[in-house]
Amino acid sequence: MGMDFSTLRTLINRYCAGEENCVDTRTVYIGHKEPPPGAEAFIQQRFPDNRIVSSKYTFWNFIPKNMFEQFRRVANFYFLIIFLVQLIIDTPTSPVTSGLPLFFVIIVTAIKQGYEDWLRHKADKAVNQCLVQVVQHGKLSRKHSRKLTVGDVVYVKEDESFPCDLILLSSSRDDGTCYVTTASLDGESSHKTYHAVQDTKAYKTEEEVNCIHATIDCEQPQPDLYKFRGNINIYMGNEPVSRSLASQNLLLRGATLKNTEYIYGVAIYTGMETKMALNYQSKSQKRSAVEKSMNAYLVVYLCILISKAVINTALKYVWQADPNRDEPWYNEKTESERQRHVLIRAFTDFLAFMVLFNYIIPVSMYVTVEMQKFLGSYFIMWDDEMFDEELGERAVVNTSDLNEELGQVEYVFTDKTGTLTENNMEFIECCVDGNVYVPHIICNGQVMPGAAGIDMIDTSPGPEAREREELFFRALCLCHTVQVKEEETVDGIKHGIHQGKSSSFYISSSPDEVALVEGMKRLGFTYLRLKEGQMEILNREDEIERFELLEVLTFDSVRRRMSVIVRSSTGELYLFCKGADSSIFPRVVSGKVEQIKARVERNAVEGLRTLCVAYRRLSPEQYEQVCHLLTRAKLEFQDQDKLVAEAYDLIERDLILLGATAVEDRLQEKAADTIESLHKAGMKVWVLTGDKMETAAATCYASKLFRRSTQILELTTKRTEEQSLHDVLFELSRTVLRHYGSMTRDASSGLSSEYIDYGLIIDGATLSAVMRPSQEDSNSGNYKEIFLEICRNCSAVLCCRMAPLQKAQIVKMIKSSKEHPITLAVGDGANDVSMILEAHVGIGIMGKEGRQAVRNSDYAIPKFKHLKKMLLVHGHYYYIRISELVQYFFYKNVCFIFPQFLYQFFCGFSQQPLYDTAYLTLYNISFTSLPILLYSLMEQHINIDILKKEPTLYRDIAKNSLLTWPIFIYWTVLGVYDAIVMFFGVYFLFDNTTFTSNGQMFGNWTFGTLVFTVLVFTVTFKLVLDTHYWTWINHFVIWGSLVFFVVFSLLWGGIIWPFLNYQRMYYVFMQMLSSGPAWLSIILLITASLLPDVVKKVFWRALWPTNTERIQAKRRCLASEPSTIFMLSQTSSRISF
Repeated sequence: MGMDFSTLRTLINRYCAGEENCVDTRTVYIGHKEPPPGAEAFIQQRFPDNRIVSSKYTFWNFIPKNMFEQFRRVANFYFLIIFLVQLIIDTPTSPVTSGLPLFFVIIVTAIKQGYEDWLRHKADKAVNQCLVQVVQHGKLSRKHSRKLTVGDVVYVKEDESFPCDLILLSSSRDDGTCYVTTASLDGESSHKTYHAVQDTKAYKTEEEVNCIHATIDCEQPQPDLYKFRGNINIYMGNEPVSRSLASQNLLLRGATLKNTEYIYGVAIYTGMETKMALNYQSKSQKRSAVEKSMNAYLVVYLCILISKAVINTALKYVWQADPNRDEPWYNEKTESERQRHVLIRAFTDFLAFMVLFNYIIPVSMYVTVEMQKFLGSYFIMWDDEMFDEELGERAVVNTSDLNEELGQVEYVFTDKTGTLTENNMEFIECCVDGNVYVPHIICNGQVMPGAAGIDMIDTSPGPEAREREELFFRALCLCHTVQVKEEETVDGIKHGIHQGKSSSFYISSSPDEVALVEGMKRLGFTYLRLKEGQMEILNREDEIERFELLEVLTFDSVRRRMSVIVRSSTGELYLFCKGADSSIFPRVVSGKVEQIKARVERNAVEGLRTLCVAYRRLSPEQYEQVCHLLTRAKLEFQDQDKLVAEAYDLIERDLILLGATAVEDRLQEKAADTIESLHKAGMKVWVLTGDKMETAAATCYASKLFRRSTQILELTTKRTEEQSLHDVLFELSRTVLRHYGSMTRDASSGLSSEYIDYGLIIDGATLSAVMRPSQEDSNSGNYKEIFLEICRNCSAVLCCRMAPLQKAQIVKMIKSSKEHPITLAVGDGANDVSMILEAHVGIGIMGKEGRQAVRNSDYAIPKFKHLKKMLLVHGHYYYIRISELVQYFFYKNVCFIFPQFLYQFFCGFSQQPLYDTAYLTLYNISFTSLPILLYSLMEQHINIDILKKEPTLYRDIAKNSLLTWPIFIYWTVLGVYDAIVMFFGVYFLFDNTTFTSNGQMFGNWTFGTLVFTVLVFTVTFKLVLDTHYWTWINHFVIWGSLVFFVVFSLLWGGIIWPFLNYQRMYYVFMQMLSSGPAWLSIILLITASLLPDVVKKVFWRALWPTNTERIQAKRRCLASEPSTIFMLSQTSSRISF
């Protein structure tokens, strides 16, 4: 037996590795080729195909799954039970009155959700059906993306996206590198460099790639975009060659190939196991705070309904204790009724009372809310102020269920690149030994036209200064990783640099570097190309200078600088270094440090991104020493990063300071104004970005997220390396809480205290440590709670180097904190999808990074600036409207049913309806539904311009303030009061034995009709009193609905309808209107019902007015001024009701 038990166990584990967690690693066979004899055994593991699924339903599970989700709603389930009860037992009302509205809501919701999911299916199909090229048997063949499997060798051309996660085998470039943009993954649209495996980079054709015989051992899929571990075993001879693999070899799905003609890569993660898919959140049903309030109110009214039914059932049997009442001579029971058990009779009566009083639960409210949300969403899409001419795009509403949630946002989580910024860097100025240079304004110390107002330290540099100036320009032309992309003409002939004229453009992993190189070009020094290790520069005299590139000391976020070592054509060796001022100044031994530092601080105050530039001449001996240090560090596999960092630290010393640069990262138009308005509205803004800390912090200052007075607290890897995480957290906590405590004491004692504004910066690695559920140190406490406490006391938070899933984790952490705030996430790339799906409201920006964020968002807007109107205007209006709609519906149904409850005390608890069946059915459907629907679409309690100018008004509606329990109880009590006034007002009128002009007495149907008439007019006039914004449509619908009620009543009671088996309403309404006392009672009872609410409003506004009510009062004083008409009225001619 050549195979021992340990080998057998390994094989069994591999064979059973259908689930990801069975083994820690996977083995991928490149091109599905078996390893040669004598190598490890060939056991093909099972991996998923490359299919991407973002849809929620399938054709087979749509109906049961959707029905289950809809009937999870308390209201829908309740109405279903009532409908079934009406079908089973003999009830006072028809099953149609409950069943019709219920089925309408269910069908409309199912159609809407089915359509949304069909769009997701369509998008998935487009992705899964796209064709990719695969190497098979030495030739390229095409197959659908969904059919890709792990081990396939894929061919990708320039500007194409990678169909799955690939290990780079070779590229069209001789050095085996390729350039990639990962904008849809981490938000960075800059070019990144990836490296092919050293031993396979020479394979350039399909036949050569097909000859590769290798296996890859790597970790199982995990969502971290920046981590990857593995190795490749290449079988070239007797012994396999093993090379390590890292994240620089891994091309991620969704990234795009740039500035590289083609690449070959082997698929290692496919479908839902790719890092992009692992960073997606599943799309769950979002419910607004208003809907939760509605459900809570529904439970209360359900309890009221049950208590009413129980009271009436009990009183009925108390009433019927007397046999004469139980079975009067005119209504004898059948034999089966006499033999039925009393409990069964009681239960049947209880159900009958439940059905009779069932209308207190407003089933039509859910229909109206659905219609209000659906129709209201069009007003966002029609808003001309949210139309972007540059993109030609309007705002898009993907789900209308969350309109009112836009008015409740407390936390805004925003991406940076492409969301806050345009990711467009512009070179502003540079300062060399105190001389300021602005392109096209100040050059060589000479002031050019248009330079008025520029602060110059010195404008007349001497010969020595000129030499250092040119050295500074050369340093910026050489110290970078910029590539030159040559443009091509239509006939395919390449045009590069001709006679000093460049028809090329620059690309780099850092947009800052491109801006600096372009800035130098405008100042007379043009970087031409890197060719065969030689960097070429065109100087002011149109002479080409060549420098041999010897070493590149790459940038990292810990050092915060980068360097190059070059050899000039005269043989001189230079080390040029550029980086953040904090990392350059301590390493400088000479230069005009104070003057340059003053300029750097001035530029920083203006929100510009600053870099310092220094240099050092190297002797041949020093260069040899540098080479030895770097070679020894790079050959070490253990602690390689640490050794390389130590080598860089030794090399980048004793520098001479040359100058500094200032670059502006252009913010999106009005981004700073939008963030400032959100702050004034009481929202906390967090920036979550995959970008570097320095870049993100500069953007935060420019966008006014951080102010110059903001005290920055850092919770970063750099700091936690110096101190333990426990110590850093507690130190920060003491800092913010000590100040907060002193502010509270000063405020309570009446002393003024200077307000300190705190801003927090945290990176992804530290966040992972904070979020870790179990801490090894038992004394460490709950880090998450301490972190949350720090964040609560900071006005703004910046989270940098975030993986997409970490963004979602932060949103979830804030959502689930004890305050349960409403969160909104806004982003423009696929890396933002997870947080968009996690937040209560997700908004996609129609940026340059694809449409993943837009497709997965609840709302999409062209630019970040449109968020201001979306929240402060549309969100404010939607919340005001729907809160009134909800309270009004409960109010009018209390008014409607409470008289029915009181009527049972006067009809022997016989379940006799007070109102006719037609009135019961049409009250919520026709008589009172359209006015409140129109109110909920068009009401504007305050002018739009005022809402935009006064963001603080948003605070008046925060925390669901219009749907609190005290307000709900007030509306309910008001409804009960109005019902009592209506019922007993009419009752006392009848008690005086009112006769008509012909001496005929009023009957019970006239009594009910009179109560119903007062009811319809009262609830309609209540809405009239609450309406602030009147258009012709309001007048038409409100007065039209009252006219419709009168006309319907006249027709319903004026004709003998042949399809009815009863004619109890015949001539009732006309008879009622022929009575003078009836007219008087209608007018008096409507006035008595509305008076308390009017008095309450007058006193409340006089004594305790809100900011909104103060502005309303001012507006009435200035009523002579023409009011700004909302877009709804501008487009009202396009709407027909």
